[in-house]
Amino acid sequence: MIEIHNITKAFDGNLVVTGVSETIQKGEIFTIIGPSGQGKTTLLRILGLLERPTSGEVLLDGISVTGLPASDPNRRRIGMVFQNPVVFKDSVFHNIAIGLRYRGLPKEEIRKKVLQKLHEIGLSGYEHRNATTLSGGEKQRVSLARVMVTGPDVLILDEPTANLDPVSTEVIEDLIRYYNRVYNTTVILSTHDMIQGQRLADRVAVMMNGRFVQSGTIFTIFTRPCSVDVAKFIGIGNIIPGTIIRNEEGLSVILTHGSLIHAIGTFPVGTKVKIAIRPEEITIHTGPDRFSSARNVIAGTIEKIMPIGIISRVSVKSGDLILLAQVTWQSVRELDLRPGDRVYLSFKVPSVHIMPDEP
Repeated sequence: MIEIHNITKAFDGNLVVTGVSETIQKGEIFTIIGPSGQGKTTLLRILGLLERPTSGEVLLDGISVTGLPASDPNRRRIGMVFQNPVVFKDSVFHNIAIGLRYRGLPKEEIRKKVLQKLHEIGLSGYEHRNATTLSGGEKQRVSLARVMVTGPDVLILDEPTANLDPVSTEVIEDLIRYYNRVYNTTVILSTHDMIQGQRLADRVAVMMNGRFVQSGTIFTIFTRPCSVDVAKFIGIGNIIPGTIIRNEEGLSVILTHGSLIHAIGTFPVGTKVKIAIRPEEITIHTGPDRFSSARNVIAGTIEKIMPIGIISRVSVKSGDLILLAQVTWQSVRELDLRPGDRVYLSFKVPSVHIMPDEP
């Protein structure tokens, strides 16, 4: 278990990390997301014992590892892989074996461990290749194997797939899951890739302005953001101001741009709020259907259709209210959706998340 107690880091008087505290359980994949320049790398370097915090403390299984000397064996329990693959001008075998040699292991044991790791990372037979001739994805696999061959309890990864193609990214993600599952390695990972965070993490923390503004399960972070800034960062397309006008049967009724929207909660009447609705939670209908069990139904006109990869986002205007809905290309063709068409939008009450109104 890793306990982070009120970590602060300043460079030349400028705070980069501000009072970060968190507990990460053994065997957990804990992912840190957030915009660039918010302190993620600095925090990871502190956890990886490459930087000393200005204040605060990091505990590993109850033992303080902050400021340990290089000779302390507890430092060997933590390994770190960086965004840009690091390889030495030597064979792949020697690149992976370097940590074991520093530890003074017998040659035959080193050989056995390195060959095992080469098998795990899918590079069996590459042991005599010069590591500098490998592709970026292969170099990152070697970097990961070099750390994991020493058997760390904690693996820290700073944007490990940021410069890789989709195929190489998938390989690295599979290896992260493998080492976490098979060796029960605790993984702390930073990423800009929202989807990667959802694919890998047991829990997620959002880091902004040098601190964790929200942490929790994938569901909580990506459907119940604590603020407008978090909602924007995680890509919720609809963030709308409104006012609570009444409460009924455990629901708040929100007036926004002349439309009424129902959401779970009982906020005081008159409260100014922001509501967040993910575009993929909104269904488009071309006629006044039954709308299933959706409590919220809004009629409007299509303004534009925006292709994004294999999906499309459809902007619909209803009076002064504009909502984005997300559909597949096939749905656009089957429904024959075009700008200017009159449509109906439906979405269920749990799809609406209420946040405090911020200046």
